[in-house]
Amino acid sequence: MGFTFVLVLPALVVLVAGVYYVYNEVIRLMSKSMVRNKVVVITDAVSGVGTECAKLFHKGGARLILCGKSWDKLESLSDDLSSASDPSVTFTPKLVLLDFSDIDSMPDVVTEVLECYGCVDVLICNSSLKIKAPVQTLSLEMDKTIMDTNYFGPITLAKGVLQSMISRRTGHLLLVNSIQGKLAVPFRTSYAASKHAVQAFFDCLRAEVEEYGISVSTISHTFITAVPQDGVPSPKPKNALLSLFSRHGVYPAELAEEIQCTISRKKKEVLMAHPIPMAALYIRSFFPSLFFAVVSAGVKDMAIAEQLQ
Repeated sequence: MGFTFVLVLPALVVLVAGVYYVYNEVIRLMSKSMVRNKVVVITDAVSGVGTECAKLFHKGGARLILCGKSWDKLESLSDDLSSASDPSVTFTPKLVLLDFSDIDSMPDVVTEVLECYGCVDVLICNSSLKIKAPVQTLSLEMDKTIMDTNYFGPITLAKGVLQSMISRRTGHLLLVNSIQGKLAVPFRTSYAASKHAVQAFFDCLRAEVEEYGISVSTISHTFITAVPQDGVPSPKPKNALLSLFSRHGVYPAELAEEIQCTISRKKKEVLMAHPIPMAALYIRSFFPSLFFAVVSAGVKDMAIAEQLQ
């Protein structure tokens, strides 16, 4: 009996692993086919995550509308995508200049986006402005710029394409948000506030538009782990809590794959966090006093370390 169990257990493990692998491959292939001929808008296509998304969706046959602040970078990305693909099965991306910090330009941007193909099937809001500084050093103008880029800009564009989605009774709005939309850490006052605001907007929007067949998804991730260039790793944060988070970040390609999967499976909410950031979320919810004490101690440790340097 014992000998038979020893023989059967490894075979069972291999079988389960094989089924899981096949399942993931099927889901991955289905995710690619789901975006074929769909009009997909990426609000910051020239960022690391945006570029990876553009590659995935372009290969999947999506009709891309690539947005960004730099026309030269958008053209370079479009050229790279076109040169690396079969023109018989892909579409040449449309390019739109977009700067969320310039709110006055948003009506023209909405018009231009809708004129590209006459509609939008998927809107991926992945633009973000980050800043780290003590609250007393941040000007009100900087606070407004962060709110425009991270909150007012994305919701203005979402509202702009929403009526078209409602009339067609189909569409998908996806927010790529930071975990700081759920968990605030020191020296990110304006950034965390903007992320909390946009998270709440999309959560409310989800319930409002479900009856029209429109999907709303949010992906809250930890720090984006930059791919080292020339063998030089990114500098580590001095704050202990931020250092833990950064060591457990996500890579742009990994996040792009999750965005594609979220769209195909119409997931409502995704948390991309490793155990430590996830534990911090639960501690903040159930043991707030402990969380505040740990965060405060981390700030004090950082201040002492700076004094000793």
